[in-house]
Amino acid sequence: MFIQTRSIIVEKGFADQVVERFSSEGAIDAMEGLVDRSVMVNRLNKEQEEVLVMIRWESEEAWKNWEKSDAHIQGHRDNRGKPKPEFVISSSVNMYHVKTVRPGKAAGTV
Repeated sequence: MFIQTRSIIVEKGFADQVVERFSSEGAIDAMEGLVDRSVMVNRLNKEQEEVLVMIRWESEEAWKNWEKSDAHIQGHRDNRGKPKPEFVISSSVNMYHVKTVRPGKAAGTV
């Protein structure tokens, strides 16, 4: 399994706008090898919020196919030159190769 995470730090009160963007159905949902997409919010900080998007792929190859896909490339072209929203403080992307998954007792019920 291969996981991509995107952490977006926003000003307090703007997390829901980012959640909406990353939760709506898109071209990625039709990609072969997509396991799932989770969107999480951390509101523990008093001045800012974090939206964490976790996209799980069956393999790194499946993720690479998405990165090279016409739909993904067109999405970046459509946004080229557009400024990021003013409420976005920072963002970062990370990639992980999953080495171990140990299901708990609730596995399959969530």
